[in-house]
Amino acid sequence: MSTFHRWVIGKHQENGNDDRYGKQLYTMENHINHPTAVHLQSWRGYRLPDWGYSIIEEELDTEKTAKASGREIRVSHKSAREVCRAIKGMMLTQAKHYLKDVMAKRKAVPFTRFNKEVGHRHGLEKAFAGRYPVKSAKHVLKVLEGAESNAEYKGLFTERLQIIHASAYPGMKIKRYMSRAFGRSTPKFRTLCHIEIVLEEQPEIEEEF
Repeated sequence: MSTFHRWVIGKHQENGNDDRYGKQLYTMENHINHPTAVHLQSWRGYRLPDWGYSIIEEELDTEKTAKASGREIRVSHKSAREVCRAIKGMMLTQAKHYLKDVMAKRKAVPFTRFNKEVGHRHGLEKAFAGRYPVKSAKHVLKVLEGAESNAEYKGLFTERLQIIHASAYPGMKIKRYMSRAFGRSTPKFRTLCHIEIVLEEQPEIEEEF
């Protein structure tokens, strides 16, 4: 029984009604008062968004791939995009070590698109501008660990998993306003971020003797 169903039964008991039907009580709207029934109808009309992936799922082999995503995350979509671009094509263990080094500020993430007025960092290849997006790397690592858990559930070998898809793009925009003098207001918007990661098991390399 969900938390909402327990709440409905609790409201029913607070109104002085005897709970004789147990778990089936929340389905009988005729025995619920009007405010609770209205709230129940609004709850049933609520549906979570049907999130999809930016990669074509029909081209993926479901037996050799595992995917995970983070939706509406409060991180910069620009930094998350650069982090995903850096780890795309890496093996799973290599990407996890790389993200931990970024969080410890031992390695910088090259910024190739959103690099206006971004300082140069040492140790970069094929790029000069870079940063240490700790928060973005933390959430990308969390999604990556979720994809690893899904791969283990499918019985895939984690040592041979490679990141074939890593994407981050803007999500919903939270609109807020800050009150100012003389009846004015300043917009204070916050853009959320979607993160997607797909892992694929690579064939085992036979050693030549």
